Amino acid sequence: MTLDFLGTLQRTHLCGDLRSNNSGETITLMGWVNRRRDHGNLIFLDLRDRSGITQVVLDKEAAPLAHSKAEAARPEYVVAVTGRLRQRGPGLANPNMPTGEVELVAHELLLLNDAKTPPFSPAEDAPVNEEVRLKYRYIDLRRPELQRNFELRHNVTRAIREYLSDHGFLEIETPLLTRSTPEGARDYLVPSRVHPGHFFALPQSPQIFKQLLMVSGFDRYFQIARCFRDEDLRADRQPDFTQIDLEISFPQMSTIFAVAEGFLHAAFAAAGITLPAKPFVQMTYDQAIQRYGIDKPDMRLPAMVDLTDTLTPELRERLRIEPTLPVLGFVIPRAGTMSGTQRRALTDEARQFFGDCGLDLLDVTRLKTNADFTHLADNIDAQLADALAKEHALAHDTDGETVDPLGALNTDDLAIVVTPKLGTPALWNYDPQWIYKKVGGLRLELAKKFADKHGRFTQTNTAADFKFLWVTDFPMYEWNEASKTWDAAHHPFTSPHEDDILAGRLTSDKGAVRALAYDIVLNGTELGSGSIRIHRKDVQAEIFRSLGMDEAEQKARFGFFLDALEYGTPPHGGIALGLDRIAMILAGATSLREVIAFPKTAKAIDLMVDAPTTVSDQQLRDLSLRIVPRS
Repeated sequence: MTLDFLGTLQRTHLCGDLRSNNSGETITLMGWVNRRRDHGNLIFLDLRDRSGITQVVLDKEAAPLAHSKAEAARPEYVVAVTGRLRQRGPGLANPNMPTGEVELVAHELLLLNDAKTPPFSPAEDAPVNEEVRLKYRYIDLRRPELQRNFELRHNVTRAIREYLSDHGFLEIETPLLTRSTPEGARDYLVPSRVHPGHFFALPQSPQIFKQLLMVSGFDRYFQIARCFRDEDLRADRQPDFTQIDLEISFPQMSTIFAVAEGFLHAAFAAAGITLPAKPFVQMTYDQAIQRYGIDKPDMRLPAMVDLTDTLTPELRERLRIEPTLPVLGFVIPRAGTMSGTQRRALTDEARQFFGDCGLDLLDVTRLKTNADFTHLADNIDAQLADALAKEHALAHDTDGETVDPLGALNTDDLAIVVTPKLGTPALWNYDPQWIYKKVGGLRLELAKKFADKHGRFTQTNTAADFKFLWVTDFPMYEWNEASKTWDAAHHPFTSPHEDDILAGRLTSDKGAVRALAYDIVLNGTELGSGSIRIHRKDVQAEIFRSLGMDEAEQKARFGFFLDALEYGTPPHGGIALGLDRIAMILAGATSLREVIAFPKTAKAIDLMVDAPTTVSDQQLRDLSLRIVPRS
């Protein structure tokens, strides 16, 4: 087989653009052979490019040379074809293809390149091992599903960029080679050849640089920024990723919320989703923990209900429940009617989930069979039902209206009540909210277990699929049990609440200090984090001191930044949202790898280019480095 050169031939249309109104036109298409069907004198080629597929007909009598070349064509060959477009015959249209009413009758076919038989076919929906997909990513990316994902990502990115540009933001790039700074994960280090023994770091975020841009007077900055973090990976993490990064001078927290909500409305509109006009729900960190047991609540599921006061001291004594700790309940709607055996198995699963921490399930169904406890069981049932009714009203935008209580749960609703056994500790690893977090974890596990029944995670491609909220007032510090120290819960440039500073809590009660920090959460996924920053040198130095840095260490690590704060730094704040995560959720994907062109595996390996890899001894010598075994 002899391959052809393209010569001066030019494509006139994309494969997916042809329609009945193009009938009679002379068309030139170029792309990949998706499928080939040989009917003797007639050969049919389904020709694919990123816009779609067109059926090409090669008739041996009308175009013998083109037909003979089509005999040699195979799937994934690259071809160019010229012919006349015509309507398909009666009953031959394919309603499953946008171009299904027409076909191209070819009089010329060029075989531009051949192709080995690929390890999997982009034309088929059969499952493929993910490692194979990543090794042959250039073939994987030919699949229509992934091509749609990246067109979606492009449209979302463009909408965000246009929105921010229209609202006074300047897009400014910040360095990819910088110094190592503490931002919550390990840095990727880059050794300097010019300065032996010294290292650049790839930025975990543009944090310090965007604050310096506010010092520089740019007022409103944004960047579609590449970021790098050397951390353990999972489905929604990659070592290199993209975030929508912005900073504003002289903002209130509400200013930043309005901007972020605005560009999210624009991004979702670009994906065909019109979000409701009202502001996103807001709650404090403490409220999120108490209602959902987690700081990134999935509000598609009913919240937890505090039943602490429902169980009186007398009832607790009779049921052997710790007298002062919280009792929490929640409902998994429409989980299905359960037999006694199924309920016991579920109880065993919950106990295994809790381990030996002291929490247990209260069998409300069994309480209903005991006359001494029927009133308690009915009361619990009514409170859970009332919470479900309010949750339903919130989900259907009936805020402010009177909500009729349901009175009782449906027979297929699963009610879970968690109680602390006698002797259960009030603190666990210095965390007074550990019970809420444990119960919140069980809530999510059972929601996943019964997902097919309750249907709360089912995608309908409408605004109802997406539950946004802002979580505010995070703790400023978190206890590090290993080092027995208080560490910054966020980066150390986050401003504490003014009243906590004035009350002296930075030194007297770190666990009570609140940060002017906020997260935006969507369906249980943290889309982004931000904060009002520290703009005064005296406050920044005090925060560094509270984290155990003396003046010498502050100067060595952040001297340039502390110097900048002395030159008229305005109050400022910002936020960064994960572009990859937004694209993943809008695409209905379960992994970032479906919306990142060339991703890494969970072990941070690029299977396609076989990276990371060793380098030559000469390269190491140029960098004044040598490899030694880890002790």
